[in-house]
Amino acid sequence: MKTLISGGIVITAIDTVAADVLVDDEIIIAIGAPGTHDWADTADNVIDATGKYVVPGGIDPHTHMELPFGGTYASDTFESGTRAAAWGGTTTIVDFAVQVKGESLIAGFDTWMAKAEDNCAVDYGFHMIAGDINPQSLADMDVLIDRGCTSFKLFMAYPGVFYSDDGEILRAMQKAAATNSMIMMHAENGMAIDVLREQALERGETDPVNHSLTRPAATESEATHRAIVLAELAGAHLYVVHMSAKEAVEEIAEARDRGLPVFAETCPQYLFLSVEDHVSQDGFEGAKYVCSTPIRKSEEGHQEALWNGLATNDLQVVSTDHCPFCMDDHPVLGTQKKLGVGDFTAIPNGLPGVEDRFQLIYHGGVAEGRISLNRWIELTSTAAAKLFGMYPKKGTIAVGSDADIVIFDPDVDWTKSVTQHHMDVDYSAYEGKDVKGRVKTVMLRGKVIIDGDEYLGTKSDGQYLPRETVSVHH
Repeated sequence: MKTLISGGIVITAIDTVAADVLVDDEIIIAIGAPGTHDWADTADNVIDATGKYVVPGGIDPHTHMELPFGGTYASDTFESGTRAAAWGGTTTIVDFAVQVKGESLIAGFDTWMAKAEDNCAVDYGFHMIAGDINPQSLADMDVLIDRGCTSFKLFMAYPGVFYSDDGEILRAMQKAAATNSMIMMHAENGMAIDVLREQALERGETDPVNHSLTRPAATESEATHRAIVLAELAGAHLYVVHMSAKEAVEEIAEARDRGLPVFAETCPQYLFLSVEDHVSQDGFEGAKYVCSTPIRKSEEGHQEALWNGLATNDLQVVSTDHCPFCMDDHPVLGTQKKLGVGDFTAIPNGLPGVEDRFQLIYHGGVAEGRISLNRWIELTSTAAAKLFGMYPKKGTIAVGSDADIVIFDPDVDWTKSVTQHHMDVDYSAYEGKDVKGRVKTVMLRGKVIIDGDEYLGTKSDGQYLPRETVSVHH
């Protein structure tokens, strides 16, 4: 089946051009100037994109569907979470399979593949959380790379759960260097944070805001520096996840200036939310915004530094770290955020965002004049595709690429609210925020799955996406 997208402005990471796009089955087969071809004569379907942007589908390389955490599970399943992603213009996610302590990496990967199979509305891949580094898990990395899982996440935080010490991290990085795979790092000094958390509770400081206050910027910047040192020692590629502190961004910038293959992401929550306006809300309301790394004080200049990092390529990607937990009891999963009433350390860490990201970065980045249209696409799609072995199949509009295409209307003004989102969580982190620009049509490999206010997809539209090893070096 052939589909013609006509009259739109095609935007990629490098081009902005008026062009028509011809799709045959799942693949883009031609791109041409309007009025210079007869494609409409042979097309089975014509989509009028006049006055709208035609852009590659978003890629969110950091989501946590169904993640077990803190006595509960992330409230979005692969089915509900990927459907919400589609509504928000994201056509590919890379989620995280989890190694349980004492089990193999392969067993963890197989468990997560089983959760996702036939339950994803968009295409999906996996990174592997390696929480137990030993000779067997290092050997398992080879098997997973062969299966298209080419990135491995380590934690400097959460002692007793996911934490790896520096020696374990170094061994994993050496293996990654030898296999040309990517090490992803949750960079926070978890040992120091645990001391600060314990001391806060001893002082009776139990409100949600203390989550942010006991994870000061120094614990992020120190760990980021240490991760860079270990990666350089091992000769490994390093990708630091969910950066929130300006001091940590400075560490990334310095490493990149020295030519090291170091990369990093931030998330919408760190660009738009603050301790003052959100985490400090009265009562337990601040629990909505408890995530790690934490939301920080806007008065300290972190948001400005993050936006600047995105503009200057000190930061390469905007992901979401989508990991939602309900404020009131979930109908299936029961008590979630309220597990931490009276004890901020028991609040499940995470917030919803997979549906919000693509549009929020257009609003805050392009509409508010911080980045270009091309940079918007690079940050939300192309860079992730290149870093994680999906390009040019994903992440661009080009002949031969998958027809993952979003038609985006830049002129729509609307207000974000829990009443209009599709994530399985009972609040919006951006409730009441007035925004510009909205997703109108979404194609996944040539199939229209979102058309205006109508969902046309199914829970099994998504395919597993085996990924290549690292090809980007700076």
